[in-house]
Amino acid sequence: MKLLLEVITPTKVVLKEEVDEVTIPSVEGEITILPNHVGLLTKLMPGKMVIKRSGKEEDYVVFGGFLEVSQNHLTVLADHAARATDMEIAKAIEARERARFAMQNRQSEKEFRMAEANIKRTLLEKQISRTRRSYKP
Repeated sequence: MKLLLEVITPTKVVLKEEVDEVTIPSVEGEITILPNHVGLLTKLMPGKMVIKRSGKEEDYVVFGGFLEVSQNHLTVLADHAARATDMEIAKAIEARERARFAMQNRQSEKEFRMAEANIKRTLLEKQISRTRRSYKP
């Protein structure tokens, strides 16, 4: 039996496919969802989501959002999500620097919070990208 996983951000559907299991960071800690998991609605924490299918693992970075599990259907509504292999360290560093500049030159509290969130997101992407590239199966 498989799980149908949908990963959705405000700008696009990142992933929609059948998988064997998903491990994801929630506010209660890291959880693994297997087929026939009980219904669940939980808030997500920024971190690494690991998807297993056909004996292979694939890493994604997720930043904020919610997870809903219902009848072998997982829906991840994330502020940001990306496949670890798609992330480029140089882009993450550049985005971090832009966010730092915005934090220093902010005009409002809202701009400060947005810049702060961008820094956290890019640092997380950079960390997961480096971890994945150094992993040799």
